[in-house]
Amino acid sequence: MNINDILKGVNCDCGKIHSCNIEYVYIENNAISRLTEICKNNKNILLVADENTFSAAGAKVEMALGRKNIKKVIFDGKTVLIPNEDAIEKVNADICDTDLIIGIGSGVIQDLCKYVSFFSKIPYMVVATAPSMDGYASDGAAMILNGMKETVKAGLPRAIIADTEVLKDAPMEMIKAGYGDIIGKYSALCDWKLSRAVNGEYFCQYIYDTTFKMIENTLCTAKGLLNRDENSVKALMEALTVVGIMMSFAGSSRPASGSEHHLSHFFEIVGIVNSEPYFPHGIDVVYSTVITAEIREKILKEEFSDSIYRLSDDEYRKKMSEVYKDVAEGCIALQDKVGNYKADRLGVYKQKEAEIKEILSEMPGSDEIDDMLKLAEIDMAEFYKLYSDEKIKNAILYAKDLKDRYTVLWLYYDLFGGKM
Repeated sequence: MNINDILKGVNCDCGKIHSCNIEYVYIENNAISRLTEICKNNKNILLVADENTFSAAGAKVEMALGRKNIKKVIFDGKTVLIPNEDAIEKVNADICDTDLIIGIGSGVIQDLCKYVSFFSKIPYMVVATAPSMDGYASDGAAMILNGMKETVKAGLPRAIIADTEVLKDAPMEMIKAGYGDIIGKYSALCDWKLSRAVNGEYFCQYIYDTTFKMIENTLCTAKGLLNRDENSVKALMEALTVVGIMMSFAGSSRPASGSEHHLSHFFEIVGIVNSEPYFPHGIDVVYSTVITAEIREKILKEEFSDSIYRLSDDEYRKKMSEVYKDVAEGCIALQDKVGNYKADRLGVYKQKEAEIKEILSEMPGSDEIDDMLKLAEIDMAEFYKLYSDEKIKNAILYAKDLKDRYTVLWLYYDLFGGKM
């Protein structure tokens, strides 16, 4: 699949003309050398990285840029960088006279640069240092603002530079995270089709099929990834990039982010609130994909309830305060705005029970997904070792409250929440 051909756009059967305004995508050995030509008209460049990502690729980037006027914002590499107001302020403090931002890193670094670029109107590029997530080509920045995990609509990079010589030497945990992020699309795609059935949400078969193909392309790379095989790493990075483009085509992260991401965000936010450890995003996503598969299996075994499950307002607020602490009010306000708790979907559930169950049955089961994890030596036992039964139970019931998106978590809560 030629990524640069996809970037030209698609006149789709769904009725939309899909486009993604990225000028260059280079996923190849020595890709960083492309910066010399791409940046020939730029004079004042701000490099944003952390100590680890700058160590991985910073010298090669500076060499490719030659005698440009370069400023740097380098974050501490020993602590987890949170893309919040403090990090935004640190980057904004150095953008004066800058005509290009180059982020050297992966998830958080590129989200941070994307956010600052969008609001400052200064273009940015990303030099990837790990094939760890699918956001490189998406127009959403995953930020933590006012303590809430929020995907902010932002701009696209002018270029994605993914040097396979750098990527193959990324920490193995980050390579596994990228593999896990792709496996998580089983869950996201199922949720998208489910929401079309329940809510009449926009759906595109081309985007669905292309994303599904990226999962298939990735499954055969597991052994090569463990061996740091450059071709396998390239295939994974291509899959992650194409999925990001599909998000831009869809106008949202819907094809790539559903219940599995909501669970992952839950573990991250609750971890931050309580100063507790949590896994890297992609690892949490793939672990959570097993959990969402188990949820689908439980729903498939049951007859749909004749009533919608709801806590009283007082019980709900009490539970949210217990789970989310200082972030609880933000979650409650979001759900009040969206109206999910006021929505009575029972009639649709009962009318479309057979169709809904057919959709849920289309994706691999939890045992099959666990086998996919084992191919990349990702052990579910580590998930249960880090997270307690209570935390997992709370995630299944309340991760949905972090987002405005309908997923299988809502279906399960609506029909079977009281049976947990």
